[in-house]
Amino acid sequence: MSDVFDFHEGDSPLLISIPHDGRELTPDAPTAMTAAGRQIPDTDWHVARLYAFARDLGASILSARYSRYVVDLNRPPDDSSLYQGKEGTGLCPHHTFSGEPIYEGTPEIDIRQRLDRYWRPYHDKIADTLAALHDRHGLALLWDAHSIASRVPMLFDGSLPALNIGTFGGRSCGADRAQAVVDVATAGPYDSVVNARFKGGYITRHYGDPENGIHALQLELAQRCYMDEETTLYDESKALQLSLIHISEPTRHICLSRMPSSA
Repeated sequence: MSDVFDFHEGDSPLLISIPHDGRELTPDAPTAMTAAGRQIPDTDWHVARLYAFARDLGASILSARYSRYVVDLNRPPDDSSLYQGKEGTGLCPHHTFSGEPIYEGTPEIDIRQRLDRYWRPYHDKIADTLAALHDRHGLALLWDAHSIASRVPMLFDGSLPALNIGTFGGRSCGADRAQAVVDVATAGPYDSVVNARFKGGYITRHYGDPENGIHALQLELAQRCYMDEETTLYDESKALQLSLIHISEPTRHICLSRMPSSA
């Protein structure tokens, strides 16, 4: 058991990682945070709930308990930039996506402690689970699940497409598997892009190794697809429409793909 993440073990080759749905903060954080920071507005709201159906498909599910404001699990431990020339959000952020300060003043943050306490256990679990899945099935498939507000001027212009699939430009996932997910996920009323603004964060890039049978992709959802972005309330009808086809069918396809891919 861990107090850093929740884990459900499945029996298919698929691991779903949910690194940004956590809401918990360090014990001393709230007193040092601004009113805006305490609202943790950049949370990937309700993503664990959205993917709960995947348990019935045999997927393993790993979800973080702590907020990305504690430490961002989808950033490299050296805090190097994932998108050269683009505004970044940092390993231990000091500002929200809208540019508001998270903390009053400039608090001293022990980054090494946060890496050891929160970041490494999550990544150790990813690595151990992928290794076990590969040993058991001959391959492992990592689906990194995210969502974001439809409009974030600091990160992108205009309104984000509904479905944003990233395979690090084809380097983290075999072409046949990636195309199968794209074909199913993009058939319908939602607009979509592949390897555009979101090509996959650290998790997708670090663990994807298709030549050795480990395939990783990221799906970044625009939050308007399943929730009220003003209130952050979950919208059951929107979520059902989205998950029935555009999430559940691709993950079902992956879960049933037990034989190693040629790409």
